[in-house]
Amino acid sequence: MNQSSQNVLTARARLGECPVWDADRQQLFWVDVYNHRVHQFDPASGQDRYFDVGDVVSAIVLTDGEPLLIALGNRLALLNLQTGELATLHQVQFPHPETRFNDGKCDPQGRFWIGSVSEAVGQAMLYRYDPDGSWQVMETGLTISNGLGWSPDGSTFYLTDSAPHYIYAYDFEAETGTIHNRRLLVDLSQEAVEPDGLTIDQQGNLWSALWNGWGIAGFDPAGQEFSRVVLPVQRPTSLTFGGENLATLYVTSASVGLSQQEIQQGFYAGDLFQVAISAMGMPTQRFRWVT
Repeated sequence: MNQSSQNVLTARARLGECPVWDADRQQLFWVDVYNHRVHQFDPASGQDRYFDVGDVVSAIVLTDGEPLLIALGNRLALLNLQTGELATLHQVQFPHPETRFNDGKCDPQGRFWIGSVSEAVGQAMLYRYDPDGSWQVMETGLTISNGLGWSPDGSTFYLTDSAPHYIYAYDFEAETGTIHNRRLLVDLSQEAVEPDGLTIDQQGNLWSALWNGWGIAGFDPAGQEFSRVVLPVQRPTSLTFGGENLATLYVTSASVGLSQQEIQQGFYAGDLFQVAISAMGMPTQRFRWVT
């Protein structure tokens, strides 16, 4: 295994995704999409428990209360961490039948941004769910709406569309929660790798998990690659900073779709990793209820 990475949980997930650091609990939440599981990992003890939510589950965000806000196939729901019960908040009728929710994250103002993934090219979208229950379409024409994030100063929004291998940047208006002036920031279309999950460090650099790329890549705010870290798995999926000082980079991975030979090559497929890089992350944003 590469010296800069460490396997911290032998999870063997089909599609590990959306790691979220909870600073209050000092724990990491993450999902196994196709096994319908929301995981709660305690790095201090190495213990991991999970909730079976009975449907594909693609994204988690913390709230300013006890429950987690999660994205299932076509609905948003609250997950009670004491009982495992779900309470549906919002349901969507997607324009194309072979579509489901995908990656999501909260902005600094506490609004939940969530994308979709579609079997039909250009039929996925990016949505925004606000604390008052309102629902907005923010972007169209996507295929695999994926890793997203905001610059440390809150002026720029980043969105990944994995199918064409692009990461876009937008101007972000914090007060209104609107995006405009889309431009192509990172173009990996000349490689076989797909940019997947995304996180931003305190310096404003972007860190992207590289599906089929055996690693992660760092890009500066201008979109120039400055780092590529090798991992022992073919399909890293997403990543986030955690730990006491947000100096530990956690990375999820997938085994789904790999042949037996590929799994033997990447024996740790589906496991959870931590990676040593000289960067620190930003605090996890929570969904903020209207009071």
